[in-house]
Order: sequence, then C-alpha cells, then structure tokens
Amino acid sequence: MDAWRKSSCSGPDDGNNCLEIANSPTHITIRDSKAPARATLTVRAGAFTAFVEALKGDYSTVTDFARLRG
Repeated sequence: MDAWRKSSCSGPDDGNNCLEIANSPTHITIRDSKAPARATLTVRAGAFTAFVEALKGDYSTVTDFARLRG
C-alpha cells in the first residue's frame, strides 16, 4: 500500500482536518486525519473511482461537497 496522503485543498483554514487516502492496485483505504489510529474504511478501487466521478458531476471538488454538507 502507498503512503497516506491528504488532499492538496486541506490547509490552515480548515484546521488541516481532512480525509487521507492510501491506495493499492485493488483497494483504497480512507481514514480521518484527526484520528489516524482509529478505524479505516477500505473500498474497491473501482467503487472509489465511481464515487469521486459521481461527485464531480455536481461539485467542482470533494472539498466543495464537504462544505455543502457542513
């Protein structure tokens, strides 16, 4: 699995709180950057890609989606 990485949109204005992802050829693992030792969510790479593509239809970035949701 690759190293954890955080969105390039994460910055001081949001307290550097973000989701982090790590990927392998077949899976994407997601964790909360505020609590990296807690539970993670692992999904198939294809399912994650479909999720991100669906977001792009209505929002310019995942950050826009998060802001909309509050």
